[in-house]
Amino acid sequence: MKARGAVLSRRSAHTATVTDWKTLKVGETVEVVKYAHVIAAGRIEEISSSGNVVWLEHSGSGVTEEGKELFMKSDGVTLRRA
Repeated sequence: MKARGAVLSRRSAHTATVTDWKTLKVGETVEVVKYAHVIAAGRIEEISSSGNVVWLEHSGSGVTEEGKELFMKSDGVTLRRA
């Protein structure tokens, strides 16, 4: 049986907040979090060269006809790998 701490640390490492958005790759699946709530989830379509803007491809409210939504660090959102 594995120690509880080892399991929790592995789980939190997988869903850890991504502080440097430039480390993300196109096609990676992420969750967008604001005020401790997941407001969107989907696949990364594009990342700005500065790493401050991400286009996310998903379905749900606030999405354009193409199924894409723009998120900016300056809007107070965080990303975590899903």
